[in-house]
Amino acid sequence: MKPWWRELIETLIWALILALVLRTFVVQAFWIPSGSMIPTLMPGDRVLVAKFWYRFTEPKRGQIVVFRYPLDPTRDFVKRLIALPGETVEIKNGVVYINGEVIEEPYVKNRDFLSMEKTTVPREQYFMMGDNRPNSQDSRFWGFVPRNYLLGPAFFRYWPLSRIGVPK
Repeated sequence: MKPWWRELIETLIWALILALVLRTFVVQAFWIPSGSMIPTLMPGDRVLVAKFWYRFTEPKRGQIVVFRYPLDPTRDFVKRLIALPGETVEIKNGVVYINGEVIEEPYVKNRDFLSMEKTTVPREQYFMMGDNRPNSQDSRFWGFVPRNYLLGPAFFRYWPLSRIGVPK
């Protein structure tokens, strides 16, 4: 029989290993630092991200995605996926057109009046925008996000308790 202290140390080591594996490959918690996704996500919200998701399925327009910031991959950003590889995106007075068609964006409550010339999203890249358009640094300013920078979709808000649930 092992001494109690040895069992405790082994249990703690296995718990740490399991936690690191889960955080690296399965689910990770993220804190929302800015208002770029208001009203969907508020500053201080905490969300869970399914880091394994894009290994099994393709990213879809409208998903809220956590990704590495293309200009500084040490930072993580959260935005909404707007345009997929091969699609054309154009913005006229704040209205987004994908392949020449206006897209429905019920989650956008604050529009700006920026315009952007029609451009095609390159292969294996994505176009991201914040829901709070006047206060969002996004693909309109720094370009596309490579697929390998996508960490996963934000699937559950667990804080604050008054806003717990699935962000849409």
